[in-house]
Amino acid sequence: MEESTGVEGRGRRVTRDRRGRGMRGPGVLPRIPGRPATRTRRERFDELVLDIVTEIDARWQRHLGLVEYAVEDAPMLPDDWGETVPLSSLVRGSGAEPTRLVIFRRPIEHRAESRDDLEAMVLTVVVEQVAELLGIPPEDVDPRYGD
Repeated sequence: MEESTGVEGRGRRVTRDRRGRGMRGPGVLPRIPGRPATRTRRERFDELVLDIVTEIDARWQRHLGLVEYAVEDAPMLPDDWGETVPLSSLVRGSGAEPTRLVIFRRPIEHRAESRDDLEAMVLTVVVEQVAELLGIPPEDVDPRYGD
């Protein structure tokens, strides 16, 4: 076998493609320098939750009062927790403290098989928690519930 110096012909450098993977580097140039062109799963999930929460909160704001919405990756569970992992957490506010509704991304993504399932599950979780806050049936919070 001949030893390759990495130079072939008239000063032209030949780069090796050891494993047949082709060119390295981004396939799409970012619109904003230093930021990936495609969104991460976390960013897509956050946007989905924001769309659903914004719509429901706009409709029920005067009945809900001050509510903080958040997305966390997974709940912190004690070692002796049962088998069921919660999809959300609702902590009612008191006095100047706002009510806090936290949606857990990983357990919801784990249960969803498709993008449509993910959207339906997030809608269901948010609607059920808002219904609990308001003390009304989930069907009254959003007509899409249960579809």
